[in-house]
Amino acid sequence: MQSALMPCTHHAHPVRRSAGFTLIEVMVTVAIVAILAAVALPQYRDYATRGRIPDATSGLAAKQVQLEQYFQDNRTYVNAPACASDSTSSQYFTFACSSSSATAYVLAATGKSSMTGFTYTVNQAANKATTAVPTGWTSSSTCWVVKKDGSC
Repeated sequence: MQSALMPCTHHAHPVRRSAGFTLIEVMVTVAIVAILAAVALPQYRDYATRGRIPDATSGLAAKQVQLEQYFQDNRTYVNAPACASDSTSSQYFTFACSSSSATAYVLAATGKSSMTGFTYTVNQAANKATTAVPTGWTSSSTCWVVKKDGSC
């Protein structure tokens, strides 16, 4: 018989702790990651595209200055080095004088690789235009578009 002062000694089985994740926890995590990716990936693509547009606009501006300097020296745009085929390309755009005469020119930057579909132009009167854009973008006949909504 047990005495009142003696502690009761029951041997309980130790509780097993599980290690790892349940299937529900893994599925919830995967669903959250998928939702974040569905939202973030298109935003990142737009961000990357907008980051490449200055390649065209700065290239056009630089070539426009070269054309004007050439005109000041020669009183013609014909045979201007800025329109030479060996110096008319960048990583994302190809530059070309789509038309050039003694007193007028249209300089164009046409997208290539990931920028295919974009075409920016500027002429001797400094009129800027976005003449072609990919689906989902808005073009403009008065400025160089830098965002999907057509803002300049």
